[in-house]
Amino acid sequence: MYPEEIVIPMKEELTENGFSELLTAAEVEKTLTDKGTTLVVINSVCGCSAGTARPGVLMAVNASEKKPDHLTTSFAGFDVDAVKKIREHLLPYPPSSPSIALFKDGQLVHFVERHMIEGRSAQMIAENLMGAFGQHCN
Repeated sequence: MYPEEIVIPMKEELTENGFSELLTAAEVEKTLTDKGTTLVVINSVCGCSAGTARPGVLMAVNASEKKPDHLTTSFAGFDVDAVKKIREHLLPYPPSSPSIALFKDGQLVHFVERHMIEGRSAQMIAENLMGAFGQHCN
C-alpha cells in the first residue's frame, strides 16, 4: 500500500473538483447500481495519472455539455477493497491503473485503459471522454 502522504494530494486533485471517493466494496456496489451515468476514475501514482489522466478527466468534465450524473474515484494500491470491487465490474478487461470507466445504469459503456492513456495528451483523453459523455449522458 502506498503511503498516505503521497496519495492524498493525488486524490485531492479529483476530490477538490467534485469527485466523491469510493473507499469500500460496499460503496462501489451501491454507487454502480444507481440509475444514470457514473464516471469512475481509478487513480494511481503512475506518472501518466498526473501528466494526462487526471488533467484529461477534469478537462472533459469541465468542458462537456453533457456530463455524468456521478463523478467518483478510487485509488489503486491504496483503496484496495474498493478497487478490487470496481475491477470485478470491468471484466473482461484486465486490471489497469490509471483507468477511466463510464457506467450507465450499472453497465459498463466506455472504458479507457492505461495503454490508451500512456503517450496521449490530456486533450486527447478529454476528447475521448467527451465523445462518450455525448453518447451516454443526458
